[in-house]
Amino acid sequence: MFACAAVCIATSLIAQNQAAVYPFRDPSLDLEKRIDSALSLMTVDEKIESFNDKGVAVPRLGIPGSPIGEALSGVALGGLIANLGAVVPGPDFGKQMPVTLTTQFPQAVGLARTWDPRLMREAGDVIGSEARYIHENNLNPKSFLVLLTPNADLARDPRWGRDQESYGEDAYFNGAMAAPFIRGIQGEDPKYWQAASLVKHFLANSNENNRYGSSSDFSPRLLREYYSVPFRQAFVDGGARSFMASYNAWNHVPMTVNPILKSLAEKEWGVDGIISTDAGSLQNLVMAHKAYPDLSHAAASAIHAGINMFLTVGEDWRSAVKSALAAKLISEKDLDDALRGSLRVQIRLGLLDPPGRSPFTTMKGQPNPVESAAHKAIALQVAREAVVLLKNANGMLPLDKKKLHSIAVVGPLANVVYPDFYGGTPPYAITVLDGIRQETGSAVKLVTAADATDAAAVTAAKSADVAVVVVGNNPTCGRTPQQLLQSLMSSVAPTASCAVPGEGMESSDRQSLELTQEALIRAVYAANPQTVVVLVASAPFTINWTDEHVPAIVHTSHNGQEEGRSIADVLFGEYNPAGRLVQTWVKSEAQLPPMMDYDLSHGRTYMYLKDKPLYPYGYGLSYTKFEYGGLRTDSDKLTKDGELEVSVDVTNAGGRDGDEVVQMYVRHLGSKVDRPIKELKGFDRVFIPHGQTKTVTLKLPARQLGYWDESKNQWVVETEPVELQLGGSSADVRMKKTISVE
Repeated sequence: MFACAAVCIATSLIAQNQAAVYPFRDPSLDLEKRIDSALSLMTVDEKIESFNDKGVAVPRLGIPGSPIGEALSGVALGGLIANLGAVVPGPDFGKQMPVTLTTQFPQAVGLARTWDPRLMREAGDVIGSEARYIHENNLNPKSFLVLLTPNADLARDPRWGRDQESYGEDAYFNGAMAAPFIRGIQGEDPKYWQAASLVKHFLANSNENNRYGSSSDFSPRLLREYYSVPFRQAFVDGGARSFMASYNAWNHVPMTVNPILKSLAEKEWGVDGIISTDAGSLQNLVMAHKAYPDLSHAAASAIHAGINMFLTVGEDWRSAVKSALAAKLISEKDLDDALRGSLRVQIRLGLLDPPGRSPFTTMKGQPNPVESAAHKAIALQVAREAVVLLKNANGMLPLDKKKLHSIAVVGPLANVVYPDFYGGTPPYAITVLDGIRQETGSAVKLVTAADATDAAAVTAAKSADVAVVVVGNNPTCGRTPQQLLQSLMSSVAPTASCAVPGEGMESSDRQSLELTQEALIRAVYAANPQTVVVLVASAPFTINWTDEHVPAIVHTSHNGQEEGRSIADVLFGEYNPAGRLVQTWVKSEAQLPPMMDYDLSHGRTYMYLKDKPLYPYGYGLSYTKFEYGGLRTDSDKLTKDGELEVSVDVTNAGGRDGDEVVQMYVRHLGSKVDRPIKELKGFDRVFIPHGQTKTVTLKLPARQLGYWDESKNQWVVETEPVELQLGGSSADVRMKKTISVE
């Protein structure tokens, strides 16, 4: 027994020493040569195994792999998504996954509503640094450094079940917010990444019903001008080098095998890292898309298309790759060529270096950043900036604590912070009731509805000076992990629909845009006209009655650990709201084209909607007033390869300090092709003390004015007049100026 132990230890030491001298372990060696070295030492079976979602992991060679994990609004090493594996047949079945607390921000749509790229970078750094800290300190056996975030999909329709995962409906905006978020995650070191961003889901994946086999059909022009734009910005401007292919097809060619994985993402945008399937996509090629007769042909085509990682839930991809190799559908060289992407990511993460070489190894043994004042402060700032003031008639808000004796805090969401499906476990979570209680202390009596019924809420409202009714959706439709798994695996079936028609999530498109809790709002308002609605929601609702009658409406999204404090800060004027919507809120579903119509020009988004919406894109109110003046450009002419500086003076003419979100839209006045009504091409969130003026300067490169000429297969910037529109939303244009593009 002791002899065996001695031999095992000796063998292990020999392996470690050998691993230390392999060329792929040498940081001074050219990256591609290091990859050559690693591949040359691997067996065919090890190469096949390296297509799983743990990356290239070869213990024999000391290659640790690079597992992937969710981090849409915080590292998810806890919460629903982390525990989904416990209900999937396999090694984790029935087990409670280990939980590591991580900073949790509002859902992605909430992050976007900040309209603050600088803050997005800080949030990304929080997420990336916490992922790295957990890894370096071995805090969780499920730790990962390849983060499945951000979601660059476009929320072209508010009925889409995954609206909350997106940054909204505008292509330029989504990319402009994704890029700094990615830079924050990956860090600024010239050689090493703090963590790696793997962008989801390439591309045009915005329907859940029949998602496994549906086709998103639209022109190559829309591909270039809309659906691919956020991905291009994520890769080219943000520096991401990895992405996940989506379930759907584009024009009946499944994205898992679509040629644009290579022709567009790799060759044009420089993607050279991981290209992953979504869960189950391999079998979908056979069963749903019916593109191949069997899994071996599907796997071979996916690898030829550029796939180098199979998200391994529920399908036998190993046998598929082995049989494809045996049938000579692919070669060992094809495996090598594909796996280079995963190895590039691992080298950039420092995972193949000798211990201590990466600058991020200094995190080992340091205090946990999730407990730091800095990370808590960023979480609060994001939550505050994400709050959108939808209505404030007669200056009802902010509430004056000195003039109030009692406040009724009622509604089904008053004392809960709902986690997002892709959220983790926060160190704390402050509900709206908690936030109001902390804000008012003992000076104001809080009345709550103990049994949470509508009748109790009405009784509480009658007895108070002001009623705050907190309503919204459940971002996971109230499903258990078992129910979530069932819905994810059967999203083509009617059973995938959420029980409440206005709710949606992954696998379930929304069946309605109506808020069922509007009946409660009506009852509370009838009992007390001094009513404030707090709408905690993942997606737009057609709250026409509420907007018409209730004097004040405040809106935020789920999952943020500072949800309640941020709402209370806004309600009582500790923070002046400036969040802006990132989707058009229509008045009714009649304003929307059919769900599967992917051609925006048929009336979708603010760019093509002809009717007046309930709330326009970019909309949000403030407690102060801003005035615009002095719109000017550094030239009246813009050359086709040039850039224009657009400046405007913004004055805070109200009585409170506050942020203004200056938005610049363009309208083409002489284009030879159909163009949108207007398009966002620049924005900035600026803090302006009351009584002061700030000059806001935005840059407009001529290339942003181009259209994709399908006949020439290239971008064309036309000679034409273009109108610049600056203001506080797509419908709040304060100043205009026409320039000439030459």
